[in-house]
Amino acid sequence: MTRIVVVNRTRGTVLGERIRMTDDLFGRMRGFLFRREPVEGEGLLLSPCKAVHMIGMRFALDVVFIDEKGTVVAVHPDLRPWRWTPVHRHAMHALELPAGTILRTETRTGDALSWTPEGTASEELERPPPARTEETTLRTRRPA
Repeated sequence: MTRIVVVNRTRGTVLGERIRMTDDLFGRMRGFLFRREPVEGEGLLLSPCKAVHMIGMRFALDVVFIDEKGTVVAVHPDLRPWRWTPVHRHAMHALELPAGTILRTETRTGDALSWTPEGTASEELERPPPARTEETTLRTRRPA
């Protein structure tokens, strides 16, 4: 299983330095089942993945859904055992993190995430986030 670092380039924060990446059916279905609760910096990137369940889990997780470009399409903070998320049709990946990570990193829908091999977080933080398009700016602008 590949280990990666996941960075929120929009906020300049690190979501995790020891994220395991899994792209096989068994690894995605298992997720954190029968594993210990992750600590800060740990997590699991499931790919492809459009929804997750917490059936059989013993602890809560934060779940971030990401599209093929690395944009956050949905966040589910503190998802409790025996719950599940809706299907996010634009999602390509689900990032499972320790509960509280979304709040700590202020990760929101629309943020740009990137991931690189373990040990390269500082290089990713130095790169500027992608430019916002006019369409994105118009959707996020609040009325005066």
